[in-house]
Amino acid sequence: MNVFITGGSGFVGREVIRQLLAAGHHVRALVRHADRLKDFHQVDKIVGDTTRPDTLKDQLADCDAVIHLVGIIREIPSKGVTFDKLHTLSTGHVVAAAQEQGVKRYLQMSANGTRIKATTKYHKTKWLAEEEVRNSGLDWTIFRPSLIFGPHDEFIRMLARMIRLLPVVPVFGDGRYRLQPVHVQDVAASFVAALTKVDSIGKTYHCCGPDIYSYDELLDAIAAALGRKSGVCKLHQPLWLMKPVISAFDSLSVFPITRDQLQMLVEGNTCDSDEWPADFGLKLTPLADSIGAYLR
Repeated sequence: MNVFITGGSGFVGREVIRQLLAAGHHVRALVRHADRLKDFHQVDKIVGDTTRPDTLKDQLADCDAVIHLVGIIREIPSKGVTFDKLHTLSTGHVVAAAQEQGVKRYLQMSANGTRIKATTKYHKTKWLAEEEVRNSGLDWTIFRPSLIFGPHDEFIRMLARMIRLLPVVPVFGDGRYRLQPVHVQDVAASFVAALTKVDSIGKTYHCCGPDIYSYDELLDAIAAALGRKSGVCKLHQPLWLMKPVISAFDSLSVFPITRDQLQMLVEGNTCDSDEWPADFGLKLTPLADSIGAYLR
């Protein structure tokens, strides 16, 4: 198949492209800078931006499917990087391009926790993006991954750096909020498989790994992968104390966490359904079995 992909230079996107090429598909990637994918010589690079619909004109016409992965985890309003722009507006432009240029198969990256009455702007704009897809008339499938881990991830490697450098690791709240990390290879595999899986059309999949960890347990699992048998010394900080501090520095991009990110963290991130691995025949990758290979 000829597959048009956005967000291909990101952490998930690069793995999706690797698996698309391995499966024999032809890939055309929309990138803001062509050198972002210079190591993928087989990929056709189209310089453009999903927030600028003019750069999508005539670029999808001979494609069989679209995979839309563009998304951000943090806003930088001073640079025009906002959830409204990169999630909702961006999706609307890609959907419109697919409609106008006759591409029916459409796969959308969303996020676990996305819902109509979400409390964070991140999840609210992801929901509005999903609505663009659901109302498009395209043959769509939506994926909502939990926390994604794997080589070159940000979150697990950030926690590993903290464990290495700090004698005591700060924890927001009681550390009991639950996470269900999912491997990037498993997420990418389902995107590739969905291209030809007709019975996935019109479905929204929650994508979580095989194991649930509390935040405290996740820190200990990372420490074990780093070879620390004694675990992690943790300092639990009351949420009532931390929330005003984080709010005060929320607009500073150098500050490590935002109000939205804190809210999503303490909400937890798990799945109630195992429909995703069952439908795609996935043998999910346990976190503890794999993170040591790229953290050490």
